[in-house]
Amino acid sequence: MADKNNINIGFESQIWDAACELWGHIPAAEYRKVIVGLIFLRYISSAFEKKYQALVDEGDGFEDDRDAYVEDNIFFVPVEARWSTIVSAAHTPEIGTVIDDAMRAIESENKTLKNVLPKNYASPDLEKRVLGNVVDLFTNMDMGNAEEGKDLLGRTYEYCIAQFAAYEGVKGGEFYTPSSIVKTIVAILRPFDNCRVYDPCCGSGGMFVQSVKFLQAHSGNRERISVYGQESNADTWKMAKMNMAIRGIDADFGPYQADTFFNDLHKSLKADFIMANPPFNLSNWGADKLKEDLRWKYGAPPAGNANYAWIQHMIHHLAPNGKIGLVLANGALSSQTSGEGEIRKKIIEADLIEGIIAMPTQLFYSVTIPVTIWFISKNKRQKGKTLFIDARKIGYMVDRKHRDFTEGVQEDGSLGDIDRLAKTFSDFQDGTLEDVKGFCAIASLEDIKKQDYILTPGRYVGIEEQEDDGEPFEEKMTRLTSELSDMFEKSHELEDEIRKKLGAIGYEI
Repeated sequence: MADKNNINIGFESQIWDAACELWGHIPAAEYRKVIVGLIFLRYISSAFEKKYQALVDEGDGFEDDRDAYVEDNIFFVPVEARWSTIVSAAHTPEIGTVIDDAMRAIESENKTLKNVLPKNYASPDLEKRVLGNVVDLFTNMDMGNAEEGKDLLGRTYEYCIAQFAAYEGVKGGEFYTPSSIVKTIVAILRPFDNCRVYDPCCGSGGMFVQSVKFLQAHSGNRERISVYGQESNADTWKMAKMNMAIRGIDADFGPYQADTFFNDLHKSLKADFIMANPPFNLSNWGADKLKEDLRWKYGAPPAGNANYAWIQHMIHHLAPNGKIGLVLANGALSSQTSGEGEIRKKIIEADLIEGIIAMPTQLFYSVTIPVTIWFISKNKRQKGKTLFIDARKIGYMVDRKHRDFTEGVQEDGSLGDIDRLAKTFSDFQDGTLEDVKGFCAIASLEDIKKQDYILTPGRYVGIEEQEDDGEPFEEKMTRLTSELSDMFEKSHELEDEIRKKLGAIGYEI
C-alpha cells in the first residue's frame, strides 16, 4: 500500500540530492526558488516531449502546432526552453542565463505566468558548477509517471521546508496541505458544476487541484468551476500560479499577493464552497486596525489569534447555500480567552456548524500538531444538529514520520478512510446515521450548550466499546493485580540495585 500513498512524491530522495548539492552555496531561503523553478521547467518539458513524440508518431505533422498541446492542457514549450536545451548547457558558464531565458520564453508563451517564474539562475551567488550538477540530477529524474492529481510543486516545497527548516519557519501547512486532508474536505463538500470555489489563504493551490479532479471523477466539466484564491506570500503566490498553469486550471488569484484581512481581493465574492487551511494560531495579524470590520458579525477576534478572524471572513464570503471546510489547530475548539468562547457560542447558536472531525497527528510533512476539520454550512440539511467524528485512530503509517489515509474499496471489501469519513457525513445529512461509540455522534444544540459550547469531538463520541474477551471480571482483576504486584516487586529490586551501584562509586540516595 505504501507505494500508492498520498504522502510520498515518488522521488523525494532525488529532490533531497538536488537540495544537498546546493547546501552551503546559497542562502537556505533560496533553495525552494531554485528547486521549484527547475521542477516546473522539467515537468512541463517532460509533458511536452511525451506529447511531441505522440504527434510525431501519428505522422500528421502537428508536432509544431501549439493548439495540439493547448487542447490537452499541455504547455507548448519553445525550443529555447526545452529541457534538452538546458541539458546541453548544463556544464557551461552560461547555464544560469540559459535557464533564465527559458523562464522568460515560457512566460512569453503564457501571459498568465508573466512575472511569475523565478529568474534568479544567472545570479553570481549561485555557483554555475553546482547549478550544472543540479540540472544533471533533474535530468535523471523520471517524471513520466507523475500523477496529474498530485500537487507536485506544493509537495516539493513542503518537503524542502521540512528538510531544511527554511527561513519561514516550520509552520504546518502554510504552503501545502496534505492530500489526505484535502481529499477528505473535497469528498465531504462534493463541489459541483457551475460552482465558485474560494480559498482565502491558498498556499500552493492544492485545494483547487483536488476540487477539479473530484469534478472530473464524477463526470463534471472542469471548465465549469470558478476558482478564486488569495495568498499573502509573494513566492507562494507565484508557486500557486505555476501550479494552476501546470494543471490547466483558470484561477483568479488577483493581480498580486495581498493580505486577506487588509486587502480582500474578492470583496464581493459569495462562494459556494470555501476550502482553506489558514496559518495556525496566527498572532499579530492587525486586529487593532480592523476592530469595526463588517466581517466580524459574531464578535471582534482577539489580536493574539486569528482563528476566529479566518472563520468569520469565510462565513462572510458564503453564498446562501454555501459550505466551508477548513483546517484549524485544536485550540479553536475550546478556547475561552479574549472573547473566542463567546464568538464560538454565537456561531453555534446561528446553527452554522455542520460537523467537526478530529484528525490524527503526523499527517503534515513538517509538524506533528493535531488538527481538526470544521464544516460550516449556511443551510444545513439537518437543522439544529452537528456531527462529531473522532478520526484520530484512523489511517496508517507510511514511514516513521508520516501518516496517510486509505481511499477506495479495500481488499477486504471495507471502505478506505477517506470514503468512510465521506459516507459518515453523507449518512448524517440523509438522516440515516447511527452513533458509533468512540467514532461518531450526532449532537443537538442543547447537547453542545451543556458542554459549554466546546466542540471537542471526544466529548460527544465517548470511548470506543471494547470487545468482551470472555474473562470473568473477578478473575481478570485477580490476574491484573497479581501482575501489578510482580511489577512492583521487580521495581523495588531494580531500585536496590541502583542504590548499590551508586554507593559503590561514592554516591548515596
